[in-house]
Amino acid sequence: MAMATTALLAQRIQQMEESATIKMAQMARDLAEQGHQVISLSLGEPDFDTPDHIKEAAKKALDDGYTKYTPVPGLTELRKAIQTKFKRDNGLDFDLSQIVVSNGAKQSIANICMSLLDEGDEVVILAPYWVSYSEIVKLAGGVPVLVSAGIEDDYKVSAAQVEAAITDRTRILLFSSPCNPTGSVYTKEELKGIADVIAPHEQITIISDEIYEYINFTGAHASIGAFENVKDRTVTVNGFSKGFAMTGWRLGYIGAPQWIASACAKMQGQFTSGATAFGQMAAAQALLGDMKPTEDMKAAFLKRRDMMIGALGQIPGMKVNQPQGAFYIFPDISAYFGKKAGSYTINDANDFCEYLLAEAHVAAVTGEAFGAPECFRISYAASEAELKEAVARIAEAVSKLS
Repeated sequence: MAMATTALLAQRIQQMEESATIKMAQMARDLAEQGHQVISLSLGEPDFDTPDHIKEAAKKALDDGYTKYTPVPGLTELRKAIQTKFKRDNGLDFDLSQIVVSNGAKQSIANICMSLLDEGDEVVILAPYWVSYSEIVKLAGGVPVLVSAGIEDDYKVSAAQVEAAITDRTRILLFSSPCNPTGSVYTKEELKGIADVIAPHEQITIISDEIYEYINFTGAHASIGAFENVKDRTVTVNGFSKGFAMTGWRLGYIGAPQWIASACAKMQGQFTSGATAFGQMAAAQALLGDMKPTEDMKAAFLKRRDMMIGALGQIPGMKVNQPQGAFYIFPDISAYFGKKAGSYTINDANDFCEYLLAEAHVAAVTGEAFGAPECFRISYAASEAELKEAVARIAEAVSKLS
């Protein structure tokens, strides 16, 4: 009898979880192909097109011959723009050699983890967290150590919690602000508290994922790498997909201590080499050019957020806070656990999201994938008409649970 082909797969891929956001998006597409009118609020993708001036820069770069391989850490033109942006927006000073451009911020995070972690090393992840953090850490041989906060704390972990999680094996602290999936934004004071906890532990590197920096409703984005006591041990991760609606361009970057930047370039050189040439030239224009489209997009997201908070807050049993950034709402739905409707029993957030997809034809993502099994994530990166219809459908579906 022939061996099952899956038995020949490496343990690392057998043990890896599929991305829950991508899985739900595919389930929604499958249902839509059957003729159903599905509203997908599962993917973290702005519904705006890339601004024209950025697209024009890409077209010009193509005409100018930017069609060849690029240096692994990125074109000088883009790294200079990133250097300017870091100083302008974040108070961070990096040499060009400390900046590495990758094929998306996801690759940037993978590069760092693959460069820093040995088997059994621990990574403190502030939860709720973006779905890929834990899987990237495990792929690199690390052990995720989840430190969680609930809706009553706006999903923000305290410095004291971080301190309690540190052991002799801790090598990385990993978090995002503004946060995916919660939209929470750590204040400068909160970040200082965390920095002060990490500072005495010289073996710990901070990875600060700031991909949603430009979708921040507080008016004051803070970077933990700007604090003097941790600046030499912080890697600041960012990219172009969210703030510039450039998801398909696959461009991310880091500013890092030199030894980490060199290691990441070495790692990337064996996996993908440099990112697309003409895309990098367009990305430089994004950072240095007109920011009005980004500001307009943020204003639209804020309007949608307020609409969604108001509407979801009217649904009995749904606990909603007020996220200060990104384009997600992360309601606590534990009040529905144990309830039933027809053949469906809601035991957890997985069941709840499957019920919404089947009953309301609304796709959202289970909070279990983000380290918060009592919640689910809604992306409001959709039109106001779609969002209103989605909430109406959710409310009707929930009303059937008893």
